[in-house]
Amino acid sequence: MTRRLQVAALGGGHGLYASLQALQHVTDGITAVVTVADDGGSSGRLREEFDILPPGDLRMALAALCSTTDWGLQWRDALQHRFPGDGPLGGHALGNLIIASLWDLLGDPVAGLDLVGRLLGARGRVLPMAIEPVRIGGTVRGDDPERPDEVEQVVGQVRLATSPGQVLGVHLDPDPPAACAEAVQAIYDADWVILGPGSWFTSVMPHLLVPELREALVHTRARRLLTLNMVLDSGESRGFTPADHLQVLTEHAADLHLDVVLADPSAVGDGLDGLRARAQEMGAEVSLSAVADPDHPGTHDTLRLAAAYRDIME
Repeated sequence: MTRRLQVAALGGGHGLYASLQALQHVTDGITAVVTVADDGGSSGRLREEFDILPPGDLRMALAALCSTTDWGLQWRDALQHRFPGDGPLGGHALGNLIIASLWDLLGDPVAGLDLVGRLLGARGRVLPMAIEPVRIGGTVRGDDPERPDEVEQVVGQVRLATSPGQVLGVHLDPDPPAACAEAVQAIYDADWVILGPGSWFTSVMPHLLVPELREALVHTRARRLLTLNMVLDSGESRGFTPADHLQVLTEHAADLHLDVVLADPSAVGDGLDGLRARAQEMGAEVSLSAVADPDHPGTHDTLRLAAAYRDIME
């Protein structure tokens, strides 16, 4: 039964990678809808030089979905390989260059990603959330530690993710960005839509700032599952309670309904009652499951997360 499930997983970076690796143990019907706001590292250099979508998070999602054959794993490692040194290629991931080359040849971001998916034998599809690169900006209190009460605008994914201040809200430029039509359709076609885990403001929230995606999330017949991070009070969400994470979703999409919130008991701690109350207001129940990787604190264990997804979806 689970092999026929259609799942749309939304996010970016390492959080989405973890979710996609787990989902491969549950279903073959996976579509990753990936944020395109990254402006750092290899992705940032390529988007600035060629005015293209940042390929890094898309590359990571493709690598997560590669086939487990020798062919698929070897190509995964090739895509993830970074050139060393300080020269023009230093720091670039080979996969970023391949994706950028295919976009230049084909003139179609979706076609280029589908071709890389075929190369990897990917068990699923990877799509950008928008067909144009976006900049993410945020309203931050205390970005300058010497003025902790001052509220100002911070622009850029890297700047926002590393700000020492408290993020109050985020926005995109352009506003609104042009949604990827295939990504919108994937949400409508899904049996389940998964949000998170990932950096709350720069990986999870951006999808809610694309009007067509937000409308699809609100009106899809799919059930909606929110996966909370293993570490809830750090980085962009410094000082957040578990319930605060849901409150941020409501502030960016007031009519968004959830069905299940998945959390590890060790991550929630004494914030469980508040989380359950906030989840109930959004129409959701809280599912507690030990999904932590005991060997890598602060991260999800692939098989435990897969088992949690399977139990919820069945």
